[in-house]
Amino acid sequence: MRIVHFEHGGRQLFGSRTPEGLRTFQGPASVSWDVLARALASREPLPVTGPVIPDGEARVLPPVPRPGKIVCIGLNYADHAREGGHPLPTYPAVFLRTATSITGHGQPLVCPPVSQQFDYEAELALVVGRRAHRVRAGDALSCVAGYTCFNDGSLRDYQRKSGQWTMGKNFDRSGALGPDLVTPDELPEGVGDLRITARLNGRTLQDGRTRDMIFSVPELIEIVSEVMTLEPGDVIATGTPAGVGFARTPPAFMAPGDVCEIEIEGIGVLRNVVASEEAAAPRQLKSKEAMQ
Repeated sequence: MRIVHFEHGGRQLFGSRTPEGLRTFQGPASVSWDVLARALASREPLPVTGPVIPDGEARVLPPVPRPGKIVCIGLNYADHAREGGHPLPTYPAVFLRTATSITGHGQPLVCPPVSQQFDYEAELALVVGRRAHRVRAGDALSCVAGYTCFNDGSLRDYQRKSGQWTMGKNFDRSGALGPDLVTPDELPEGVGDLRITARLNGRTLQDGRTRDMIFSVPELIEIVSEVMTLEPGDVIATGTPAGVGFARTPPAFMAPGDVCEIEIEGIGVLRNVVASEEAAAPRQLKSKEAMQ
């Protein structure tokens, strides 16, 4: 199933993407993430009963409303570690992003005026479906509600101001998540070999496969849950392959007006137009305009 969180008629709703368009779930699951998460965790059927809403009439939101934790994994592809001059990790680099740093599909990806090094990162993200603490890798996939695309937008000049990456990873609406949350039954187990690409203005700059992760999805869940309790709606972003902007000659950073697309095989395309902070503030770029 392809689950979509969207706004229509002034309401935030959950539904399924069907060939005809978006259709809301039956009952409370159409308006409550908590109810939906419980159904996903128990693998209960989620009937869709609402009328068809054409894609163009809805504003797509991040699949999870305000995730409690966005746990990001750095240097999880060997080619990306090498292009940045880093040794291959024996333990993953882990950092956190805030909910305010994330926007949805078709919404402006905000380029702040204080930085000239706004970079893209194509990533596979998983959404946690049930509470998990110290889960073994062999049981870890039972904790996954679904998978989605993530653009770990990074302000490299701020990322490098200190040994910690937090400041460069958490500018408001500098990253994006979506469009759909694809349930595990729609994908190969453990999503171990999916193609993942990033395009900037139609030019493919990243092109990798999830099989090249140093730490697999089950291993990441085991490692992260050893330290922190994962709750339904938490997100784990699994790292990016080679081809990021800072490692190119000349560098390929994003600027207002650029179109960035993250595509993952079997999951979909996350598309955002880059906008200045000033232009994005009054919401001048609406979803339908950004998708034209």
